[in-house]
Amino acid sequence: MDSSLNLGPSPSAATAAPARTPLSEHKTSPLTIVLFIALLVMGLIYTALSLTSDVTEAGAISTQWLPYFLLGIALLIALGFEFVNGFHDTANAVATVIYTNSMPPNFAVMWSGCFNFLGVLLSSGAVAFGIISLLPVELILQVGSGSGFAMVFALLIAAIIWNLGTWWLGLPASSSHTMIGSILGVGIANAIMHGRNGTSGVDWAQATKVGYSLLLSPLVGFICAALLLLALRAFVKSKELYEAPEGNNPPPWWIRGLLILTCTGVSFAHGSNDGQKGMGLIMLILVGTVPMAYALNRAMPVDHVTQFVAVSQVTQVSLNKYVDRATPMPLPESRDVLVTYIRTKAVTAQVIPALSTITGSIGERVKDSGSLAKVPAASVTNVRNDMYLAAEAIRFLDKDASVKFDADTKANLVAFKKQIDDATKFIPLWVKIAVAIALGLGTMVGWKRIVVTVGEKIGKTHLTYAQGASAELVAMLTIGAADAFGLPVSTTHVLSSGVAGTMAANKSGLQMSTIRNLAMAWVLTLPVAIVLSGSLYWLFSHLF
Repeated sequence: MDSSLNLGPSPSAATAAPARTPLSEHKTSPLTIVLFIALLVMGLIYTALSLTSDVTEAGAISTQWLPYFLLGIALLIALGFEFVNGFHDTANAVATVIYTNSMPPNFAVMWSGCFNFLGVLLSSGAVAFGIISLLPVELILQVGSGSGFAMVFALLIAAIIWNLGTWWLGLPASSSHTMIGSILGVGIANAIMHGRNGTSGVDWAQATKVGYSLLLSPLVGFICAALLLLALRAFVKSKELYEAPEGNNPPPWWIRGLLILTCTGVSFAHGSNDGQKGMGLIMLILVGTVPMAYALNRAMPVDHVTQFVAVSQVTQVSLNKYVDRATPMPLPESRDVLVTYIRTKAVTAQVIPALSTITGSIGERVKDSGSLAKVPAASVTNVRNDMYLAAEAIRFLDKDASVKFDADTKANLVAFKKQIDDATKFIPLWVKIAVAIALGLGTMVGWKRIVVTVGEKIGKTHLTYAQGASAELVAMLTIGAADAFGLPVSTTHVLSSGVAGTMAANKSGLQMSTIRNLAMAWVLTLPVAIVLSGSLYWLFSHLF
């Protein structure tokens, strides 16, 4: 018996729905089970061998077992988040192709899993490190400590709990907003635990963007999908497009091709965007536990290191034009100043002198080592942390209209930040493959609950070919535009509300109990994730 929440319509509405649906007789094929087990075993072995090889090559072997134990647990939790993300969000891509008979369920899920996999492998990594920048700066600088592990465990476990809860109830909530809510929760809890105002631990610019997204993305999906369906009705007079599928009959070839194309596009976009969240957290874990192997890009060529040193020296000279100090600011004081600036975004007279000192210090230490691979073990973590502080300070100064730099200084700062990003913002191939496998495996299981909600429980009638195409096309174009402009739009929200929009435009009727539950899940995602992660962070901080 399916233990999902009963989101069905009233008895009178239920009689209008067809008795048989594309998933009413669906069973997982033996081939899917065999493929799942094989990929799981190969993925675990490949990850373990790659990690061991990197650590051994870097000479980072430790006689203490605790860091490696925590590393293993953290990696499993991070990959577990991507696994849950896979089966939680796959419904967004496959629901319409299944309910329009464009693809058989098993094939549709495996097809979506493959393109989720490819999306992760071909992703740029920009989103991965964007997620890290939302975390409290003091915790990023000490991610290998007990507080750092408490942060990682808290936000990942909170996200997994909410994703599993909404999946169990068959509610398509947003994994992206769940993760952002978890990060905000850790930030608030960390600020309160250190005697600061809880609001100081929140990146309010990001929180505002998420709030707008929660409000606007359902409206965009609903309105645009409804308008697209009405446009189809006005210009495409093929009657069969606006009727529910009969039996197992597929749609006309061109609408079927469009549905498969949009399914593919949404799957690829989901992998390339959502997969990066796990990658960013995994890199943070690796940097904290085995910094010799992952804190700095050991593969950077020597000639690039020479350029790095030159750019750092030129940048320091440019910054010194704005420094009114007879002697350079001490390095420890510079770090404290930049940590405070990154946390508060308040520019003081000490910020530019601090950045100048950090910039020069980074260049000197890299120059003395000769290459990033030869930075002494005792200095690796400090060099990485100083690079992070410098890069974040430059990023915020560039956005601050009150800071007036000349053109040459601006150009030097941009060039130096790019050098730092090349040295620190890298993702090993094995991390991408591990996340891609986790996301792909998640896509292969557990998807049925939310697919049924999207396909059967939003409208009172069966999804037609035109409705499926309209909702899926709007979702694909919206997520593509959101990626281009860096907006945190939820594909889950757009597609689910898109299906609702087509039902309203078609005058098919909506199952209001489902709509209410969806709206409640969307509204509660941020506050519940904040409370969960904040509470877990407090608990884990005391345990560690």
